[in-house]
Amino acid sequence: MVPKNHSKPRYRVRLIPISKIHVWDEAQARSLDREGIRELAKSIKTEGLQNPPMVQKNGNGFLLMSGQRRLAALRLLKTRKVPVLFLRKGYDLENAKAASVVENLHRKNMKPKDMARSCSFLAEKMGVAKGARSLGISSKTFKKYVGFAALPEKIKSLVPRTISGSVAIRLNQIIPNVPKAVKIAQRISRLDARTQKAYLKALARHPSANHRKLLKQARLIAVRRTVPLSLSTSAAKKLERISSYMDKDPEKLARQIIVTWLSKKHR
Repeated sequence: MVPKNHSKPRYRVRLIPISKIHVWDEAQARSLDREGIRELAKSIKTEGLQNPPMVQKNGNGFLLMSGQRRLAALRLLKTRKVPVLFLRKGYDLENAKAASVVENLHRKNMKPKDMARSCSFLAEKMGVAKGARSLGISSKTFKKYVGFAALPEKIKSLVPRTISGSVAIRLNQIIPNVPKAVKIAQRISRLDARTQKAYLKALARHPSANHRKLLKQARLIAVRRTVPLSLSTSAAKKLERISSYMDKDPEKLARQIIVTWLSKKHR
């Protein structure tokens, strides 16, 4: 568990040899965008280092807590000594890794695969609830990332160009056979999100059915769930007024009203 005061670290600026800074193994394995690192190096060279990496003491050297991309850019520039934010009171190794993951996950444009791998690590070290809170995301979203991290690599490689992460997770649950799951993913890649979801629902019911039959069932399921609705002018204005007051999307509110009405009628 990461200490409660990890959100308010106490540090001071120090100048240390870059050769003394090391990255823990799991983070070292993270693939970095080489082109992005080169651009960052150019920026540091012309504008200076605006936000120093954060480190803590670890043996005879220093463990990187945040700033892996900045460190890579500084190494590309062949910098010998770098300014760092040195944590006066550090964490033990496992908590340091967790705190480092939390720090790095807050940076923008993080790839879904990196996010999934890191969330999986946090789930193991901190638990789902604390891991989600540390990132400011819901437990449901956190669990999706953790589920994605557990997927076979061939399934992961299909995200996001072929299928979405949620579809990949559900497909793997229904069809554990990876080659078969890959073929299905490629077949449904051109379907819209709603039809894909319906396809997976049909697939869960009939895992041995052929693609044509599943596609037919999926389209029927998708159509059944889509009901065109025309309102009178006064009713439309009333819906718009209520949705504006409740700060809700009019279509979602209309759907909620219908579902509530139907559930009461069939009690």
